[in-house]
Amino acid sequence: MRRGRRRLSRVWVVNGLLVVVLVGGGVAGYLVFFAPGSGASSAAAVRTAAVQARDVAEVVTAAGAVQSGYSAGASFAGSGTVNSVDVKVGDVVVKGQKLASVDSAQAALQVTIAQNAVNQAYQTLVDAQARGTSTPQQQTALDSAVLTRDAANEALAATTLTAPGDGTVTSVSGKVGDKVGGGSGSSSTASTGTTTSSSTAASGFVVITDLKNFVLHANVAESDVNKLKNDQSAVVTVNALPGQQVQAKVTGVDLLPTTSNNVVQYGVDLALANPPAALKPGQSASVEITVASATGVLAVPSAAVSTLGAASTVTVLENGAQTRKSVEIGVRGDQYVQIKSGLGENEQVVLPQVATGGGTQQQNGTRAGTGFPGTGNGNAGVGGGRVGGGTGTGPGR
Repeated sequence: MRRGRRRLSRVWVVNGLLVVVLVGGGVAGYLVFFAPGSGASSAAAVRTAAVQARDVAEVVTAAGAVQSGYSAGASFAGSGTVNSVDVKVGDVVVKGQKLASVDSAQAALQVTIAQNAVNQAYQTLVDAQARGTSTPQQQTALDSAVLTRDAANEALAATTLTAPGDGTVTSVSGKVGDKVGGGSGSSSTASTGTTTSSSTAASGFVVITDLKNFVLHANVAESDVNKLKNDQSAVVTVNALPGQQVQAKVTGVDLLPTTSNNVVQYGVDLALANPPAALKPGQSASVEITVASATGVLAVPSAAVSTLGAASTVTVLENGAQTRKSVEIGVRGDQYVQIKSGLGENEQVVLPQVATGGGTQQQNGTRAGTGFPGTGNGNAGVGGGRVGGGTGTGPGR
């Protein structure tokens, strides 16, 4: 009997010791994982950045297409049959150079007839004046004859089509033997044609396009249009020519907007300086327009500045304590913000904490289970469950 009692006492002692050890381990695990200031729940190190002198720029981004700065269509002002086409697509021409012509025989005859009428009216007036019998009607007849002759000369000149400006021939829409009518195409006169804007395709018997001087027509958001003005510097990146940035300047901003799918945008034109030789009209491009800049000024990362209305603040770290300060800001770029007052150089501003995978795992991943040995079956898990290894007979919690 005594031996049985001793054996039973030993069992209770051993089980008691095991319970004490396991409970102690559970408490230690809790302290490791959940105690304030330790393990996963400890605050991450404060991220800071120093107030430093640097260049700050605010840019407005936009997208658009490359266009020729000049395009003009030249068309015959009179009717006739084309008897010569003196250029082809790709030819480089200068202003006033002959492009094509129509049969001029009829027009030349009209000039001769009109000139004879001027000569006759003039002689009639002179003879009447010599006799002292001239009348106002005779002077009117002479003036009318002169106007008719001038019109005939213009019609004769219109039989020859000349380049309205310097450029490259990009379109020829007729050939020898074609019949043309007065005012065909978009030109108003044969000698000068019609110069259209860079954003509109020119049309005519011959189209001349400047392929050396390019512009970019882009669209900006309505919230940015008031920041734009002429001569602002910009950098253009053509999608077909990656890695080649082209310098540009703003030359004009549209007064009226365009609206598509309830999105309001304004057009802006930029002149390209020293464009690549491979650049072609119609190629798409993106642009960054510098609307404000400051050189060698105190600045902090944009993420450190909080702005509400006209008031801006930052949090600084001083002697291990965080303090909120009001600041006056200047140029606000995507990465940095100019600090006009409120901070000194090398002060440390607090940056927002960045969530990391490790931190998330520490807070929501492995946790100490509530199934202790002898009380139930714990569920082993890392993703968000409990860690337990009990195999006892009691119900688990």
